[in-house]
Amino acid sequence: MKLELKALATSLDLPQGTVDRWIRQGKIPVQMKEGVCVFNKGILIKWAKTHHFPLTLSETEDGLSHALYGKPADETSLLASMMRGGLLLDLSGHDVETLFKGVVDSIPGLEALTRRDLVERLLQREELASTGIGKGIAVPHPRSPMPEAIGLPIVITALLKQPVDFKAIDGAPVSMMFFLLSPTTQLHLKLLSRLSFCLRDDTVVSSLRGVRDPHLLFDIIQMMERRAESESCG
Repeated sequence: MKLELKALATSLDLPQGTVDRWIRQGKIPVQMKEGVCVFNKGILIKWAKTHHFPLTLSETEDGLSHALYGKPADETSLLASMMRGGLLLDLSGHDVETLFKGVVDSIPGLEALTRRDLVERLLQREELASTGIGKGIAVPHPRSPMPEAIGLPIVITALLKQPVDFKAIDGAPVSMMFFLLSPTTQLHLKLLSRLSFCLRDDTVVSSLRGVRDPHLLFDIIQMMERRAESESCG
């Protein structure tokens, strides 16, 4: 069967660049031929279920498939936001500004002016107080929401190629970033609270440092969100 890359990315609710990278890295059982994704329907559905992405495919007369992916019930959840943002491995940069530019460049669909504005806002926020929260972790974000840039929040997880000094509260250089971009203050606070819940667990932090597969990242976050919901109801 065949599926256009854009349709697959939309169904996954992930940036097209992230899905394209997964295909090139062999992390998803799909091959690219002349700009079209070619795959075995049964194998792709099995892969999707294994990685918590229930997938339904229907073949059309033109041979292309339409994908309907089961998204997280709450598209503003931390899990859904991280799925949209994806995982950046070995992000290179010798200083904070270079890292910010690298992260912003990974966000598809932004105009050049918006990208420059976002980097500037990130730097302005950093000047107020470091977003390095300790233990080698930073949670950079602009001072104010950017509804003109996105409709739904995204969280980009980035593992750095080499630690960078963020002037964190504990003095430790940062090796892992969680970049937050939200359309509203309410959503930003919600994501920040849920992310803080995850990062307060040292075992989870240790696991996140070793993540090389985005699906493992999503599994960890899904587990922690369920735990957070369970504790809030208890």
